[in-house]
Amino acid sequence: MTTHAEDADIESKAGSDDAAADKGSEAAGAASPDTLEPLKAENAALRDQTLRTLAEMENLRRRTEREVQDAGRYAISSFARDLLALGDNLRRALDAVPAEARDGADAALKSLLDGVEMTERDFLKTIEKHGVRKLAPTGQKFDPNLHQAMFEVPDPSVANGTVVQVLQEGYVIGDRVLRPALVGVAKGGPKTADKPTEAKDGADVGPN
Repeated sequence: MTTHAEDADIESKAGSDDAAADKGSEAAGAASPDTLEPLKAENAALRDQTLRTLAEMENLRRRTEREVQDAGRYAISSFARDLLALGDNLRRALDAVPAEARDGADAALKSLLDGVEMTERDFLKTIEKHGVRKLAPTGQKFDPNLHQAMFEVPDPSVANGTVVQVLQEGYVIGDRVLRPALVGVAKGGPKTADKPTEAKDGADVGPN
């Protein structure tokens, strides 16, 4: 059994321990905001860095997809450009025969002309399957992105800047110019009204 003196001593020590614990809690509570602020700042910085990394990864993914699509779409540009001479020769062969000669041509010549025309149509259909399309600028407003003016034609009856003659056909591949059309442009007429640029699927057409 403990004596009254021992009990008083134990209670005194317990009270001292409780007071020390209370002071420690108060000290910890007082220091808590100072401890949390750096942690909050570090957390915000890490969150910002994570968001930036995710945004960069998304941009990289989109850019890679676009580059892959462009590579597939425009990989044949050089080959397609070389093929255009074939289309030019087919058209020259047809234009070399005057309309009067066609009307009075014999069966053999008509058959030959029909064969050349069919070959030209098949040629245009084939390259169109691969994204290559022939321009039809006659009657359209001159566009330096699509056309190359070779001369001007004085004609007040036609709106100024209108393509009135095509010397060489132009072609686009996708939304890029494969070869500009060589054209003659009207001069002297009223100002042309702005018209949408001839483009594929509404895309802006520009040089390679």
